[in-house]
Amino acid sequence: MSDTPVKQQNTAAYYGQAVASFAIALGAVALGILSMEADVWVRAFLGIAVLYLTTSAFTLAKVVRDRQEAGQIVSRVDQARLEKLLAEHDPFQKL
Repeated sequence: MSDTPVKQQNTAAYYGQAVASFAIALGAVALGILSMEADVWVRAFLGIAVLYLTTSAFTLAKVVRDRQEAGQIVSRVDQARLEKLLAEHDPFQKL
């Protein structure tokens, strides 16, 4: 059985690009809402909707990541069980 865990590490540039993209998108939406010619309650509603959408997106991303990691752990446990069974099996043993 292999004891080397698979590490999936993002680079600093990829992380920085993701953070910058998120900040630019959120800033653009906020600027658009603030400069929109509408009543204050309409802009406030849109602002709350954007914040709710943002937190929902973070939650969805976390749930998807957690499910993927759980699947990898189950797969590793199943692989370890199979390797143990194969290691203990003696094909020349009489039944």
